Amino acid sequence: MAKPALYRVLFLTVLLALAGCGTSQNRASVSARAGTPIPKATLAAMDDIDSNRDAPILIRAYKKESEIEVWKQTSKGRYALMKTYPVCRWSGQLGPKTREGDRQVPEGFYTVTPAQMNPNSSLWLAFNVGYPNPMERSLGRNGGDIMVHGTCSSRGCFAMTNEQIEEIYAVMRESFAAGQKSIQFQSYPFRMTAENLAKFRNDPNLPFWKNLKEGSDRFEVTKTEPAVGYCGSRYTFGASDAPGCGQTAAADGAATEIAAKAAGDEAKVAALIAGGAAPIRMSYADGDQHPSFRTPEKRKLLEKYAASGEFSRPEALSSVEETELDHAGNPLPRRSPSITAFAPSSAATPVAPVVTARADQDGFFKKWFGAAETEPVELMPLTPPSTLVSPNVPLPPRRG
Repeated sequence: MAKPALYRVLFLTVLLALAGCGTSQNRASVSARAGTPIPKATLAAMDDIDSNRDAPILIRAYKKESEIEVWKQTSKGRYALMKTYPVCRWSGQLGPKTREGDRQVPEGFYTVTPAQMNPNSSLWLAFNVGYPNPMERSLGRNGGDIMVHGTCSSRGCFAMTNEQIEEIYAVMRESFAAGQKSIQFQSYPFRMTAENLAKFRNDPNLPFWKNLKEGSDRFEVTKTEPAVGYCGSRYTFGASDAPGCGQTAAADGAATEIAAKAAGDEAKVAALIAGGAAPIRMSYADGDQHPSFRTPEKRKLLEKYAASGEFSRPEALSSVEETELDHAGNPLPRRSPSITAFAPSSAATPVAPVVTARADQDGFFKKWFGAAETEPVELMPLTPPSTLVSPNVPLPPRRG
């Protein structure tokens, strides 16, 4: 028997054995869910990126954007994006998970093994992401059973629809059955773009998020799974080995390209701040969901979950708010869409408003890049319309 086929038989045998151990569901129903075939459209998506059902996968998740990506290894050995899934529900706030009961979806780098697949989940199907990882355990962080599962109900997990988790589970099942020993699960607060880093530059979690970006940059450049280690409260990333404290990374042919990407992103952040990009603060009553679930069609689906008591805290979704901040971290008043009219001035010389801009109001350059703060720049005064026409110029005759 060929090796991939042997792996598949052994893995499915274990899967069915696990399905027989459950008490909340009967064996037939669980086996049917866990054995759901990969949809034809998803198999076609694998063909489009020069991959197949047996190839290894890697998963990336983003809280703010409420999306999960499944990446497949191609015939050339590099990963390509197979499909992006909208997240039905996640809970908590942006930031890492630190303790049991904080409802936080964790952020970091995790490992999923076949033993973490749960075909007998009371939440349709599920897999454990592997929180806490070795670094988090060393920091005394606790809590567990953090899953990606169905039923659109979250208490610290990424909750999908039942149809979505069946598909993701099937893709993972086939990769494990073909011999993949573990799947890397990368969880981020948001996509690691210059725009997001500029927006969240005042957040106390920024140093941690910049560390996550190091691993993200390595994957974005190499399209290979980054080796992950840790030193204290920081992740470390190596080319072939994950260096720990006091160790030296192996020769890294991608180091120059990775450093260039990081420098380019920092330059973009600086330019955005100089252009007036305001820092923001995201506040959630209890997490969020992908905007696509706010369509009338998807609302019917959520109502179905809610009727069965499975959809968690739908009222919390109305309290998601993005607030712009000033340089001191105070909320700015909401911008009014109305146009301000100039009132006639009795003074001989009308006084025009003057707009000033400061490229680094909050000291971001100095704090993160070591650059000096720039001086205020006075922009050209706006000329009121009343000064454009002399009051002594006669008006044209009124038309009949």
